[in-house]
Amino acid sequence: QVQVVESGGGSVQPGDSLRLSCVVSADNFRWLAITWFRQAPGNEREFVAGVSGGGGAANYLERVQDRFTISRDNAKNTVALQMNRLIPGDTAVYYCAARSWAVSHNQNDYTYWGQGTQVTVSS
Repeated sequence: QVQVVESGGGSVQPGDSLRLSCVVSADNFRWLAITWFRQAPGNEREFVAGVSGGGGAANYLERVQDRFTISRDNAKNTVALQMNRLIPGDTAVYYCAARSWAVSHNQNDYTYWGQGTQVTVSS
């Protein structure tokens, strides 16, 4: 049974940084695409950043790509999302999700999900 566990959320001020972590308990972790989605109150869940299995190619929501960095450590079954220069618009519950091989921007393509971690950016 694959388990996905996020951590690292919190309440910060605009301009601050946070680092989210996602640990996936799967023997085939290195072949999984791991993606971060987020959902703000009243909004649909949206793709934020993902890293593919195998070569680890990353792609981003355009409006975060100069502030967020996704990385994976296959030895630790972990994917991190480094979020810099946070703005109030980044406030949301952030979810980590896993699927085989390729990153998809469609949440319905993901099999495994974590419980989410809250990120609040407010002055």
